[in-house]
Amino acid sequence: MANSVYQINKGINQSIEFKGLKAQYIWYLGGGVVALLIVFAVMYIIGLPTYLCIVLILSAGAFLVMKIYAMSNKYGEYGLMKTLARKHVPKLIKSRSRKIFIGLKVKQS
Repeated sequence: MANSVYQINKGINQSIEFKGLKAQYIWYLGGGVVALLIVFAVMYIIGLPTYLCIVLILSAGAFLVMKIYAMSNKYGEYGLMKTLARKHVPKLIKSRSRKIFIGLKVKQS
């Protein structure tokens, strides 16, 4: 039995990269695998046929891996966080009263 050694490439001031996944996407994939393991256990405990559980989890796992790799390639290291932050910025601010602007004038002496 041979031991497998995986290379984790990390340069100075660079984020980690493992098998093409960059930065936080490694954690997303790990969390997804753990979630699939829990879903498999629940499906097995409630009595679904084993082969059905395996087929469902393998197909969900393949979808998860493809989606995570696609996000890693599309957004890169910080792009997903920037995209999510951009969605939280309001496009406009409505004010139906001038009261909040009246007291903003700075008095110069």
